[in-house]
Amino acid sequence: MLTTAALGMFVYGIYSAAWAAVDLIRGARLELWAEAAIVFFGLLLALSAAFVRVRLPGGLALAIGGLFGLQALAVHTAAHLESGIAPQVGRAVLAVVLVVLSYAGSAAEAGGKG
Repeated sequence: MLTTAALGMFVYGIYSAAWAAVDLIRGARLELWAEAAIVFFGLLLALSAAFVRVRLPGGLALAIGGLFGLQALAVHTAAHLESGIAPQVGRAVLAVVLVVLSYAGSAAEAGGKG
C-alpha cells in the first residue's frame, strides 16, 4: 500500500508540474505566479513521495502540504478555465485516497517490523 501511495503521489506531482510547464510553453492561460506555484507544489509532492515511502518523520505532512497547495491552485485554475467543480472533486478524492493509503501502509509496515 505504501509503495502504491508513494507512486501515486509522485505521478500526481510530476503530472501537475508538467501540466504547468506545457501550459507555459503553449501560451499561459494562468498568471505566471500561479503556474510557478503549481510547478513548486507539484515538485514538492514528488519529492515528498520519496519521504513517505521511506517513512521519514514529517514526510506525510510534507506530502499533505503539497496536496493542499495543488488543491488550492485547482480552485484558481477552475475559475480561469471555467472547468467547474468536477475536476476539483476528483483531485480532492485522489488526495484523500493517497493520504489514507500512505497512512495505512505506514502503520502496517510499522506493525510488521515492531
